[in-house]
Amino acid sequence: TFDSSDALAKNRPVSKVITLLKDMLKQLAKEAEEDEAIYDKMACWCETNDREKTKAIADAEAKMEMLTTKIEELTAMSARLNSEIKNHEKEVAENQAA
Repeated sequence: TFDSSDALAKNRPVSKVITLLKDMLKQLAKEAEEDEAIYDKMACWCETNDREKTKAIADAEAKMEMLTTKIEELTAMSARLNSEIKNHEKEVAENQAA
């Protein structure tokens, strides 16, 4: 009779609901573990990516400053060389006239 009362308990609607709730609890725990693993991966990626991008931005800004300085130097050099060319052309013209 104990076996038959066990079978009756399993077939009761309340028992079915309890069994469903227990199964849902197991499924939720499993999904929570999976979500936590995904979250950990994303958090790691975000931290790593943030560090890499911050460094890349700093490197690019430093390079921009260096290139800006180089442009200024080369612009000044170009102006000086253009002035020298004009002076040399003037000298050549004077020498050809003489």
